[in-house]
Amino acid sequence: MNLNRCAIVIIGASGDLARRKLLPALDALFKAGKLGRDCLIVGSGRTHYTDEKFRQRFDVSDEFRKILFYHQYIPGLREFLTSKGSFSKVVFFLAQPPLAYGPTARELAAEGFGREASIIIEKPFGYDFASARALNSELVSCFDESQIFRIDHYLAKEAVQNIMVFRFANQIFSSVWNSRYVESIQISALERARVDERGAYFDTAGIVRDMIQNHLLQLLCLVTMEAPVSLDPDDIRHQKVCVLRSLKVEEYRFHQYQGYCEEKGVSRSSETETFAELKLSINNLRWARTPVYIRSGKAVHRSGTEIGIRFHTLPKILFNKDGTIPPNQIIFKIQPAEGIIVDISTKEPGTDEQITQSYMNFCYRDSFQSASPEAYQRLLLDALRGDHTLFVSAAETEHAWLVLKDIINKDSQFTYTPGKLPESKLDVNWIDFDKYAHLCS
Repeated sequence: MNLNRCAIVIIGASGDLARRKLLPALDALFKAGKLGRDCLIVGSGRTHYTDEKFRQRFDVSDEFRKILFYHQYIPGLREFLTSKGSFSKVVFFLAQPPLAYGPTARELAAEGFGREASIIIEKPFGYDFASARALNSELVSCFDESQIFRIDHYLAKEAVQNIMVFRFANQIFSSVWNSRYVESIQISALERARVDERGAYFDTAGIVRDMIQNHLLQLLCLVTMEAPVSLDPDDIRHQKVCVLRSLKVEEYRFHQYQGYCEEKGVSRSSETETFAELKLSINNLRWARTPVYIRSGKAVHRSGTEIGIRFHTLPKILFNKDGTIPPNQIIFKIQPAEGIIVDISTKEPGTDEQITQSYMNFCYRDSFQSASPEAYQRLLLDALRGDHTLFVSAAETEHAWLVLKDIINKDSQFTYTPGKLPESKLDVNWIDFDKYAHLCS
């Protein structure tokens, strides 16, 4: 679907997000013919720029520069757009600090933008349940929920979108996707980097707010939700909310890497967690008795996000009389490499009954010639189309905060050495995700 006569306005266009992500993504959509030449891209902010000075800030194609303009502040913005023509769709991307979302929405409504407008906001959606609910109330007082797009860029990753296809388009997995066969669900999101220049923000958030409340709970919903009635965004969101309502944190452990308090922007007495591991339960018929383990942290030995489905071990009969055959596992590799690995047992050639572990691999790089589109390309295009499938609803944000409400302000308890994975303080046999790191890479 190609889009014509639309306007995209980036509020806070002088910031890093616009330069690194938004303008390159829009330029890619333009070069691919997804955005018509009669569309308009407008930057808006407090800094004064001429159109030409603003265009020079970005490494984009020459043809794209011709539809790129700048308007200082929000007052007068509607008149400015009218002077450029009539647009059937106006999308505002709020590339601002979260505290500005509510006031900016009020300004846009006061400026006269109505049903033709949509707004896109980035995480974090609030700081806790109360602030998330207050923000949602403020936004819907200015715009209808159907006009609000909350970005979780993990949902736009091709490997994440493929979770639903893997589950609901492949009958061979449907009958075993429950607690009778699945021993545990494990989600691991690790990052080699320290907090670096994000210290001031991260110290007010911590890894639970920064990663688990949004990205990782969304992954968990896609892995465990019931099949939606249809692929309509409301039906998918409804099933995700059902999972969130059934979640309970059973145990948790927080860690902080040594030297964190010396990072730029971090309080010298900070207790903010830089690594967390959680054990959760899902209180429904499908997943009762199957524990869910989530861990996420910075300054560890490698970067990678994976989801592991571990099945129950075989009984001690036939080839497993001595109980040495490991359980089957399915690994969803989300990033940096994208793919799905099915871990199975096979007979080693030239032996009588020697069993070895083998892999069945689906790697994006090997299966598809074209590269996966950058997440913001898909998200911006879907927002222009009015498709909410890859965006988070108000109910999802609030229920995700409710899941974590009793642990988000707890202090860190353990320390670990930067560059190493902290020793688990939960009674869990973590999947060795490092074993799969080389696959699809």
